[in-house]
Amino acid sequence: MTQENPENRENPNNPKNPTTVRRAVAADVPAVRAVTDAAYHPYIERIGVVPAPMGADHAADVAAGRVFVTGDPVVGVLVLVPHEDHLFLDSIAVHPEAAGQGVGRGLLAFVDERARSLGLAEVRLYTNALMWENRKIYPRYGYEVVERRVDGPYDRYHYRKRL
Repeated sequence: MTQENPENRENPNNPKNPTTVRRAVAADVPAVRAVTDAAYHPYIERIGVVPAPMGADHAADVAAGRVFVTGDPVVGVLVLVPHEDHLFLDSIAVHPEAAGQGVGRGLLAFVDERARSLGLAEVRLYTNALMWENRKIYPRYGYEVVERRVDGPYDRYHYRKRL
């Protein structure tokens, strides 16, 4: 489960650009919660509700094997849910202090690698309509908008990426 980053081959332990993504364990739950909260907290005021990943049962997700982390200390978190025909990227979170250091790019590359390893040819995700930063990022990584849908208090753009 190691994602090699060509920019980081000379120093694989460089914390600025982690190359190792591993499955989270119970001891990671506080870090998973902290990174998720730090990444999503700035959106509360903008979208008017607490982003769904902040209310997730992180311990249950870790116990179910759905959570992957990177960094030591943890600076990036993925929640991945395999389905019969796709891998659902339920959440991606990068600690704000690690923003701009390639962590998100590495995590997205790992998502593709993970989907392929599971024999899945598509990744799906959604993001809040008011998280315009994300709506600019995902197309650069090959995701296309499938639909915009309101789910309860959340106005979301749904994306897919065919591998």
